[in-house]
This record gives sequence, structure tokens and C-alpha cells, in this order.
Amino acid sequence: MADLTTEFVGIKSPNPFWLASAPPTDKEYNVRRAFDAGWGGVVWKTLGLDPHVVNVNGPRYGVLHGGDRRVMGINNIELITDRPLETNLREIKAVKRDYPDRAMIVSLMVPCEEWAWKEILPKVEETGADGIELNFGCPHGMSERGMGSAVGQVPEYIEMVTRWCKQNTRMPVIVKLTPNIADIRKPARAAHAGGADAVSLINTINSITSVDLDQMAPEPTIDGKGTHGGYCGPAVKPIALNMVSEIARDPETAHLPISGIGGVSTWRDVAEFLALGAGTVQVCTAAMTYGFKIVEEMAAGLSEWMDAKGYASIDEVTGRAIPNVTDWQYLNLNYVTKARIDQDACIKCGRCYAACEDTSHQAIAMKPGRVFEVIDEECVACNLCVNVCPVEDCITMEELPTGQTDPRTGKVVAGEYANWTSHPNNPAAKAAE
Repeated sequence: MADLTTEFVGIKSPNPFWLASAPPTDKEYNVRRAFDAGWGGVVWKTLGLDPHVVNVNGPRYGVLHGGDRRVMGINNIELITDRPLETNLREIKAVKRDYPDRAMIVSLMVPCEEWAWKEILPKVEETGADGIELNFGCPHGMSERGMGSAVGQVPEYIEMVTRWCKQNTRMPVIVKLTPNIADIRKPARAAHAGGADAVSLINTINSITSVDLDQMAPEPTIDGKGTHGGYCGPAVKPIALNMVSEIARDPETAHLPISGIGGVSTWRDVAEFLALGAGTVQVCTAAMTYGFKIVEEMAAGLSEWMDAKGYASIDEVTGRAIPNVTDWQYLNLNYVTKARIDQDACIKCGRCYAACEDTSHQAIAMKPGRVFEVIDEECVACNLCVNVCPVEDCITMEELPTGQTDPRTGKVVAGEYANWTSHPNNPAAKAAE
């Protein structure tokens, strides 16, 4: 069987599934139940020095639902822990003592001043925690106090605070990055320059998920008012995957360990984050939606997939897809495919026809008896029909072999350039010039 044990910046855990710093990791009771359910690690909900943190006593979450009421995203306006620092530290120490094989990471957020970090770091070290995560991503409440994303959006601050922490603790330092920035590589490079042992991403996205049209206020609504919050869940996964891959393939940060966060709900999500460079994954929304036991399903699915593919360990999966992530100008423009409809599998719903007809390609014909056929001369291989078809594998994309004439353009596939190595968009060909 595949070995799911993980060693991340020297921190060992029985599997790569960690609970992210969030409401599920707010107290000892929760974390013990999570470890009993099978989670490999937790990032304890963010601690600070301010004893006067007060959360709202009303709705804290705005939710975006899919058509079947599935939770696609949660907008959270909750601040860092409002429980006393000493209480949290005592509970962290007790849990780590009783679960020594699990990863215990403590999320921290204090003012952007060196004295504050020097004050809190020894207290966290005393608990026996395995590492710290610097919360530079909180997009609401705390950022308005000069912390969270207010720091994470300024690379110079990231480098400075990371260096302070590295100079004042023996624990590995993980820097949690905000996605509320134009180029995720810049804060990652700053963390690396400051000596960070790893980065984690993405933190939540600044958002308003909905508006109460009776009160005319954003949801969640507190006494007739609403505010922006941090958005997480399956809907942010594509953004997270892209940002993880950007760091993993950037020459300056390519070897920087990554803990992937953002919409992890299934074993496949986990595998995708690993393939794009993550060494562990952190989960929040799925645990809040389905409970801690979801880790059993994710672990079983990942193990079965790894066995089927012949991967013996997590390390063999991590980063495996990165060599195939490139920029648009390096894509092979001689590669040609056409859509093919399996008439035996077709249920004649017409979704492919409607999508193609109204998307300007008009490459699917509807014949008598609601028989749908692809018009090769018009098909641009966009694969929209594949994505809207409700029947899996009913519509597939078929590659035209080299040397065959493309009916849409009348040109021979690979025409002037017999293969990709000689195509002018190939980086090697550009270098040869």
C-alpha cells in the first residue's frame, strides 16, 4: 500500500492532511476529536497578544451554494481567537503531549513590531509545538489593525517579520500568503529571502458573497450592516492551484516547501495540489461542512489512487505536474483535436448543441431524431461541449494524427513545422535563434 506518511520541513505526520487555522482548530476539544478521526496535523487557530479581541455575536458566515445546496464557498467575518492566550497555550501543550506523532503548527498574528514577536515566540515554543505559521493573509478585521493581509501585501514587511521570527525561534517558520495580491511570486520570494522554511497558500479571498435584498445589506448581516470577509471553499480551488504552481515553478522559490490550501474536499483535490508542488494540504471548509470524518474518505481515495498509479510515497507525487505547466506562448500550435460524440451514449438532451450554437462556433448539427453530429470544418476544439455534456465520456476530444489535413483550415497538421522541437514558439527553438 502507498505510504501516506509525510515529513514537511522536518515535521512528521502520519498523512499530509492538516486542518487549517480556522474555527475547527479553535480549542482542545476540537483538535482531539480531529486527531482521533485521523487527521495528520492541525494549524491551531490564530493566536495574538491582544486580550481584547471580540467577535460578533451574530451570523459570521455568508455561504455561496451550488444548485443542489452544496456549499461552494464560505465568506467568514470571524477574527482570530477571542479565547485567552494562556488558555490556548495550555491546551496546545496538552494535545501535543497526548498526540506526539501528529503535526502541531500554531498560527500567529501580532503587531508588525519586533518586540511583539519576541514576546509570543518563547511562549509558543514552551508548548512543544512543531512549528509556527505566520498569518499574513487575514483580509478583514485584523488587517484593518495593521496585521494580516496589511502585512502580506507588502513584500518588505513579509521579509522583515520572517527574519525576526527565524532569529528568535528554533521552530520551523511557515509563512501563510494572501491571494489578495497581483503577483503571488513576490511575497513568496520575500518569505524565502527572510529565511522562511515553507509557505502556505492560499489564505482567504476578500469577498462579499451575497446581499440581503430586504435589508439592502451584505450577508452575513449584523444589525442591518455587513462587511467584506474571507472567502474559502471549493470555489477558490482553481485560484489556489494556479498560485501554488506559480511558486513551485518560479526559479527563485522552486525548492521552497509548500502547504497547499484552498477548496480541498476530495482525494482528487489533494492529489492535484500535491502534483502542483504541495507537500501537505490544509482543509477548512470541507471539515466545517461534512465533519472531521471526511479525512477517512480522502485518505482512502488518495491511497487507492497512488496504488493504482504505482506511487509509493507522497514525495513521488509532489511536483510531478510542474514540468508540464507552461505559459501560453509555449503551447504546441500544431496540436489539433476534434470533438467526437458517442451516439450510443448520447441521451439527446441537446446541451452540446445549444452551447456550441450560441457560442459562435456552430460546429454541432442537429439532425432528424435529435441526432447531434460534429461539423469538423467548424470545430475549433474548444471542448465546451465536453464540459456541458451530462454524460461522462459521451463526448471526447480526438487528436488528429500528424500529416492529416485539418478540415477547418485545410492545412496539414504540423504542416510547416514537422514537429514541436522546430516550432518557433518552443523555448528551445527560441534559444537556438
